[in-house]
Amino acid sequence: MDKLTALSLSIGVLSGLATFLAVGPLSGVFLIWAVTIAWATFFLLGATKEALVNTIVCSIFGVVMAWITALLLTEVSSEASLGFPFMAALTVTVAVIVLCLAANIPQLSAIPASVLGYSATFAYLLQTPGMLNQDVLLGLSLSNPLLVISISIVVGTYFGQFSGQLAEKWTTK
Repeated sequence: MDKLTALSLSIGVLSGLATFLAVGPLSGVFLIWAVTIAWATFFLLGATKEALVNTIVCSIFGVVMAWITALLLTEVSSEASLGFPFMAALTVTVAVIVLCLAANIPQLSAIPASVLGYSATFAYLLQTPGMLNQDVLLGLSLSNPLLVISISIVVGTYFGQFSGQLAEKWTTK
């Protein structure tokens, strides 16, 4: 079959498997939406061995930067003299500048992957009630975004690699 059809089928089949695992036997171990973000990032970065490494390393760097930002935000009083919204904006501004400047380090040069990891972490923290607090952020459970988003990124990146490999096998030369 042609390359696009093979890739479409491999992504579809493996998406079904990932969904089954995420809502079934591995529920709570990884988040399907974070898996698909990493999966897409792998393809965005070229679907190569280098893309696999960059997706995992840079995305998890983004998770770590978001986690640090979140910890700092839990220290900001709602009665801060400049107000919580301003302090939150300032904290995120500094963190994102650091995240982007870290691209000077070759191993952290895939800024889109870092930003996607950062964004996925805050999506989880801000859309899931009760997550943006120190008990969750410092806890050793799969509620901690440092763990669950990082696991999801690794799972998603490898699903991306497997879908590419499967498509390659199904493509007629």
